[in-house]
Amino acid sequence: MKLKSLLLAMTLIFSMTVSAKERSPTRPSYCDPIKYESAVRIIKYYETLHRNSWPYVGFGHRVLPHEKLKPNISYKQADSLLRSDLNKLLDYFKSYGDKALLLSVLAYNVGIKPLVGGKGKPESRLLQKIKRGDNDIEAEYLGFCRWNGRKIPSIKRRRLLEFQLLIVG
Repeated sequence: MKLKSLLLAMTLIFSMTVSAKERSPTRPSYCDPIKYESAVRIIKYYETLHRNSWPYVGFGHRVLPHEKLKPNISYKQADSLLRSDLNKLLDYFKSYGDKALLLSVLAYNVGIKPLVGGKGKPESRLLQKIKRGDNDIEAEYLGFCRWNGRKIPSIKRRRLLEFQLLIVG
């Protein structure tokens, strides 16, 4: 399984045809351009382009009440929405340093609330460990692989790939 994940990771990295600096002029300056592009590619690979799955459009962007988007947006518009959402999450998590991109990618998929808590829910163990300076966070990160209370193997594979590319790689 790790070999398949590693091969997928290497394929994603080496299939980048354009320099990351050229592709993402709106990328935050404090973020590594190669890892940023890897994060965008991982999200695109797993989310795919949502068509007719309202209120989600593009690569998993949830349409907000004030937004006037149609269900079938173009690929370019979907890419722009993805990068905009990822940049907002990066700004939110920038105080976490080198873990900000990893937390942003996770929050893009699961939301901010499961990570930071609030309204009676505690802060996640992942965030607690990062705040303490503990770098052994793989198990906590891979723990975000549930859907409707069940562990989903495909989500665990996604988390492992994200972790390998954005932290280890």
